[in-house]
Amino acid sequence: MKTLLVIKSSLFDGAGQSSQLADAFVQRWRETHPEGSVVTRDLATAPLPHLSAEEVSGWQAEADQLNEAQKKALAVSDELIAELRQADAVVLALPMYNFTVPSTFKAWMDRVARAGITFRYTENGPQGLLEPKPLYVFCARGGQYSGTANDTQTRLIEMFFGMLGFKDIHFTYAEGLAYGEEAAAAALEQARSRIAALPLAA
Repeated sequence: MKTLLVIKSSLFDGAGQSSQLADAFVQRWRETHPEGSVVTRDLATAPLPHLSAEEVSGWQAEADQLNEAQKKALAVSDELIAELRQADAVVLALPMYNFTVPSTFKAWMDRVARAGITFRYTENGPQGLLEPKPLYVFCARGGQYSGTANDTQTRLIEMFFGMLGFKDIHFTYAEGLAYGEEAAAAALEQARSRIAALPLAA
């Protein structure tokens, strides 16, 4: 049975445009994998706190040296990583806030990037320790940024997930959503057409 992991980070939860695009993809994925399982991690309804020095110290300590707060924090990180490992494909619903990713998603990133667990350092740079799997990224933006120097998200996602071992990354953009109803409708329609054409792993 295939498993799809969906990570949402819009402040507006299901009403966010990135969430709705991700939902459209999930619907298509379910049609192709009727027996499959969808695991959703919604960072709006269950936000993660900012990473702390105490938490990072807990990752590097022996189990009998952890305090209760560190044990709880480590369990959260382990759970997030387990979701990534067990998924056959991953979906990101990713709005752009102030030229970058939502802070809730950054907190998620900080907890799944653990040296020796999800990647390792080598003389040639970081090497991913996760099995390669498709990543589908649905980006919703008020302005037009794709292909410009202001598109900070695309390269960040490529670098970060590449570090973990992802190689097959598909971006779908809905841009100019703040340029009026007509422009937003056209952008969303174009994005939905892209969703219908995305390759799905067997």
